Amino acid sequence: MDIEETAVKARAFSYFRAATIDQALDAHARAGDDARFIAGGQSLVPALSLRLQAPRLLIDITHIDELRGVRRDGGYLRIGALTRHCEMLSEPLIAEFAPLLHAAAPFVAHPAIRNRGTFGGSVALADPASEFPAMTLALDAEIEIAGPSGSCRVKADDFFLDLFETALQPGELITAVYVPLFKADQRFAFDELARRRGDYALVGCGMLATFTGERVDDIRISFFSVGNTPTRVKGAEATLIGSSLEAERIAAAQAALEGDLAPPDSDEVPPAMRLHLARVLLGRMLGRLGEGA
Repeated sequence: MDIEETAVKARAFSYFRAATIDQALDAHARAGDDARFIAGGQSLVPALSLRLQAPRLLIDITHIDELRGVRRDGGYLRIGALTRHCEMLSEPLIAEFAPLLHAAAPFVAHPAIRNRGTFGGSVALADPASEFPAMTLALDAEIEIAGPSGSCRVKADDFFLDLFETALQPGELITAVYVPLFKADQRFAFDELARRRGDYALVGCGMLATFTGERVDDIRISFFSVGNTPTRVKGAEATLIGSSLEAERIAAAQAALEGDLAPPDSDEVPPAMRLHLARVLLGRMLGRLGEGA
């Protein structure tokens, strides 16, 4: 009987440990498309083992000091790309000035993954079912990118393009994420629905709103696990601006989701069910936001 063999180990590759961003970029430029940057490796290593990716060179960026650290920078909190998921829970500056990220962190996978996975890696991968990429969208964050032609910052609204596709070009890497500092007149909420804690969410959402009294002056609502990218629901946002979060307004925002979201067809979760769960989740979260959460 013929037995079909399946490759389950990585192909041979070379390894380079970069000490600076310039070293990492130069190594990638010399190797071209046959190179990959690696930090936490929580997505790349399984892909290597299954030979979904087979680079000739792995460039280790975990020893680059420029990619570390969390600090205030003007009106922003600068979060280094190598900040680990577990640090999103333990870092006081994140809890104070980016509490939406702090609230999302416990929902990211499991402790073993949170101890190794990096914030920059999660944003770069842009998994549409991941928490952190969607939260950068809700927070109106800016992603700092370094590449052969220099450094730039890209708004989160312009960064996520399609399924696992971002504004990152070959040979570029994320160096930091800049999050506007949380203000006294703002409120936030995060939640997700999953079969088990740590599983990918069936649907998840984060929101950040600015209030005058009980009136919503501005609000950004970002869903994940409902499309090919993290998704802002601009129609629902528009129904809430200029009003208080009363039952009628919340119902209008829920109704607007049908025009904002287009969940993919799936044998596991039909689009209609995912859209229903999104409406339920939105109603719960806006209710908490209205109570001053």
